[in-house]
Amino acid sequence: MARPKVVITGGAGFIGSHVADALVGEADVVAIDHLKAGKRENLAKALKAGATLVKRDLLRGDLRPIFRKADVVYHFAANPDVRLDRRGTKPTVDENIVATHRVLEACRVAEVPRIVFASTSTVYGEAKVVPTPEDYSPLEPISVYGASKLAGEALISAYAHTFGVQAFVFRLANVVGGRSGHGVVVDFVRKLTQDPKRLEILGSDPGTAKSYVHVDDVVAGMLAGQRGGSGPFSVYNVGSEDAITVRALADAICAELGFHGVEYAWTGGAGGGRGWAGDVRAMRLALDRLERTGWRPRKTSAEAVRLAARDAFSSMRKPRDA
Repeated sequence: MARPKVVITGGAGFIGSHVADALVGEADVVAIDHLKAGKRENLAKALKAGATLVKRDLLRGDLRPIFRKADVVYHFAANPDVRLDRRGTKPTVDENIVATHRVLEACRVAEVPRIVFASTSTVYGEAKVVPTPEDYSPLEPISVYGASKLAGEALISAYAHTFGVQAFVFRLANVVGGRSGHGVVVDFVRKLTQDPKRLEILGSDPGTAKSYVHVDDVVAGMLAGQRGGSGPFSVYNVGSEDAITVRALADAICAELGFHGVEYAWTGGAGGGRGWAGDVRAMRLALDRLERTGWRPRKTSAEAVRLAARDAFSSMRKPRDA
């Protein structure tokens, strides 16, 4: 029996490379990445096991030959930054909306039967129901990133219902773990390695309370969700079963790495306890729908953060030890 073909956009990135590791033993994995944020070394294990890496910018060129005969496309390539940078909104719109449309068009022409999309908890905005279920409304994202991901969801829904592709959307809490190149855990670890006595924290004490989920739980959740979905368009939340404040997160990282007596320097943020404009103050996702498939997160938020901090610290030490 022929092995299925799996295409992963953003395949050399954080989540994509972990999905490649999980699938390469049972499928022919093709990872697409422009290798600006993603790294070839993230795919070392998968490449050794037979995966293929194609260097490609999703905004340029013909994607159809890559997607031809694919059984499923995992679309993870995106600009992952919730905070806007000096480039403004265009990179987020291009990389998260325009690129998604190009991927969908290539899937349509190549007759790909299934697409899996990594969305985000930020599509809910500042939800009035916490834990927040998938059918919560209205969806009012307060960041351009969240809006761009919601637009991607809408496009995927339209293609699923119009052209027959089966779609699975996973709204992720804050994902942490090995190979992550950004986010609060990586930021805190980097700051602490530079100054073990002082840690600058965006926002105000005690900070926002959010859910953090380990990448291993995310990969397992995505696989479980696909086994449980039956309609043309399925949406699942993926997170941990709890939430922790920024102070508790900082405490966990310092304890895990052995930093004692650290002074926390709060910046004051963007008002209302937010770390920046567009930062959601509180987030915890309802997991009932995904848990009905038999999946449950194996790590709490604190456990995920501690493990991620250890991985980030080890990764940052490697160049100096080489």
